[in-house]
Amino acid sequence: MSVSLSDLRGRNPEIFADGCPTRTVLDHVMGKWGILVLVALSDGTQRWGALRRNIAGISEKMLASTLKTLEADGLVARTAYPEVPPRVEYALTDRGRDLMIRVIPLMEWVADNADDIVARRS
Repeated sequence: MSVSLSDLRGRNPEIFADGCPTRTVLDHVMGKWGILVLVALSDGTQRWGALRRNIAGISEKMLASTLKTLEADGLVARTAYPEVPPRVEYALTDRGRDLMIRVIPLMEWVADNADDIVARRS
């Protein structure tokens, strides 16, 4: 199934316009850290430390901020267990899993083509 910008605008003439909610969602989902957190969680529920290890280079502050944003967007669920020491787990919600069904093929394409694309710039 191929959808064009014209098709999208036929459904919503304001799509991608300044102030359109799509820009906010794209920023949260497709930003450098948002996409990496979502891809990491597509492997299943993870604790904070596992996420930090799986997303090399992310700071604690950025991971916390990104998780909070994705949780507020309804893409990530945070579960805190009343244990000592406290245990917190993060997982994709149904909406997050639905999104990743669509995003994983894009990530596969990027992984398959990144070396060639970057090499062209050298």
